[in-house]
Amino acid sequence: MPSVLVLGVDPHAVPGMDGAVIRAALDQELARFGEHAIDASMALIALDESSESTMITALSEREWDVVVIGGGIRKPEPLLPLFEQVVNLVRRHAPRASIAFNTSGGDSVEAAKRWL
Repeated sequence: MPSVLVLGVDPHAVPGMDGAVIRAALDQELARFGEHAIDASMALIALDESSESTMITALSEREWDVVVIGGGIRKPEPLLPLFEQVVNLVRRHAPRASIAFNTSGGDSVEAAKRWL
């Protein structure tokens, strides 16, 4: 069974965002992977000093076939340095994984399937 790791921003860590509603949608998307016979996990990072260790732990957990980097990490221009860090951590800690990008939290399955 192929394996996918989805990296995203913890919605509870974003001021002004309804973290519970966004998290429920992300969990729903994670469940969709199972419907496609894909073993998936999600690592949500806080936008603080713990983000790097959280990502390294998730990336090192196993050999991933695909790592999907969510829009919350790569779309906001002020987070460009974080996005660069994420790409380089994936390259270092999951070197055999393909990298995919979703357009929203609701199409991570499709993003991963492009590379499986």
